[in-house]
Amino acid sequence: MYNQEYFDKYLEIIEKYKDKYYNDYLNMVDRVNHSNAIYHGEPIPVTYQGLFYDEDTKKNLSDISSKLMQITRRVTNHYLEDEEYRKLFNFPKKLEELILHDPGYDIPVPICRYDIFYNSKDKFKFVEFNTDGSSAMNEDNEIGQILLDTLAMKKLSKEYELVNVDLINSWVKASLDIYNRNKEGKPNVAIVDFLDIGTTYEFEAFKKAYIEAGVNCEIIDIRDLEYKNGKLCKGDYVVDLVYRRAVTVEIMNKIDTVEPFIDAYMDNAFMMLGSFRSQLMHIKPIFEILLMDETKAFLKKDEIEFLEKSIPKTLKFETEEDFNEVLNNKDDYILKPMDSYASQGIYTGREHSKEEYGKILREILGKNYIYQEYYDMDPLKFVEFDSEGQLHVGEFGVVLGMFIYDEEFVAPYTRIGKESLISGARKYYTVPNVLVKRK
Repeated sequence: MYNQEYFDKYLEIIEKYKDKYYNDYLNMVDRVNHSNAIYHGEPIPVTYQGLFYDEDTKKNLSDISSKLMQITRRVTNHYLEDEEYRKLFNFPKKLEELILHDPGYDIPVPICRYDIFYNSKDKFKFVEFNTDGSSAMNEDNEIGQILLDTLAMKKLSKEYELVNVDLINSWVKASLDIYNRNKEGKPNVAIVDFLDIGTTYEFEAFKKAYIEAGVNCEIIDIRDLEYKNGKLCKGDYVVDLVYRRAVTVEIMNKIDTVEPFIDAYMDNAFMMLGSFRSQLMHIKPIFEILLMDETKAFLKKDEIEFLEKSIPKTLKFETEEDFNEVLNNKDDYILKPMDSYASQGIYTGREHSKEEYGKILREILGKNYIYQEYYDMDPLKFVEFDSEGQLHVGEFGVVLGMFIYDEEFVAPYTRIGKESLISGARKYYTVPNVLVKRK
């Protein structure tokens, strides 16, 4: 199994001089706490290890990503062509209009993080697809470089080449490549979000990378943009390329505050990565839609088999029948809002008594929720130091996010935890990607 072979060697290193490596771990935590690895205003929790994966695992994840991108294209094209198929998504008229608009390039989802429970190429299950505002690249980059500088990793690097794959500069390159395939000249770039809720530390990292790549870049609140003389602007700064971090649900909820931006988009006054078409794969009901006969009708046999193996059962939580099914089998399902982000409003029956869960289910029944099959993955081993400096080997559930840029797998982003939900809303660790290459 990936991670395990390298974990065994890593543990052997640490066990020889536990006190030395515990002190080094404390130094690592201090460095992370004083870095830009910030989430919701707090330093990212870390353990003294990364996720070890090798070239074979990278190829497996690349193959899975390629299959998903292939399916994504088919779903998007069918949505654009078939009015009846569009009804399955049940988007508001204005959002449908934005999705149907040609963004000026042919990639439905230019950037995404598709989250997966992964044990091997033959054993995996998708958790969710994040296309809108996919984040956490800066977390991985910051923590990854600090981790590689620890004593234990330096020791391991004597036997292997260890690489923390850069998730910031690789997106800058991919985004400029997409622009240059469709436009001429150097673009003025804007990183756009509602800045009162955006991940500003990460935005600064991307801005720095764009400038180092030789283009202008500004971080701009989407509400501050103007559309004048056929250009999208903030003051004298004319925007050619938007790296969109404002999620669609927030844009639609605040549509009256972003009218200049929307008007400019509909007039193709700038290029936006990603376009509103990425919303097709972002919504939680996409798992149900992917397994419907209407979708299978235009997919190839191998694509259908791939989805049937990897997509968990997902249904809308709307009826009394749904209520009874989930309540009576509460440990078998997880409840999620149809269109949300940052682990907001997610419930698992495993965390509640049946009585408590019944009250929660009654409150959210028919309120734009889905229920999804709960998947138990085989845990992976990671090292932990407790507050007394004692070394432990813990078995953790792992959510592995596959970052995919310009339809190519780049690297994983990983959170681990021991609770029934692994997210920033629960106790967790971020473990940076460590690609292991034999010397």
